[in-house]
Amino acid sequence: QVQLVESGGGSVQAGGSLRLSCLISGSTFTRRCMGWFRQAPGKEREGVATIYSDGTTTYADSVKGRFTISRDNAKTTLYLEMNSLKPEDAAMYYCALNKMIWSSGDYCWTTMTVKQGGNYWGQGTQVTVSS
Repeated sequence: QVQLVESGGGSVQAGGSLRLSCLISGSTFTRRCMGWFRQAPGKEREGVATIYSDGTTTYADSVKGRFTISRDNAKTTLYLEMNSLKPEDAAMYYCALNKMIWSSGDYCWTTMTVKQGGNYWGQGTQVTVSS
């Protein structure tokens, strides 16, 4: 059984930093797409960043240069380092693991964001940013 458990959310002031973690169990990390999503009240869930087994990453334009996604295969953990946080970054953050095995990371972003039903999901961790 695949399980994803996020941690690291909290409340920070604008300009601050947070590091989210997602422990993944029940699945291999090989040739898998993983990612972080977020959902603010009244808005749809949106992709933040994705990463493939070979380290290929893709970011939403709104977080480029401020957020960094990474993974530790030995610890089966996904991370999201968030710097220079803005009030508009406030949301529930979810980590996700795509259910399929891929030969390339070229399609991780499209696959995970367009077909969100093809992902396993964590329960979410809340990020609050005050101005």
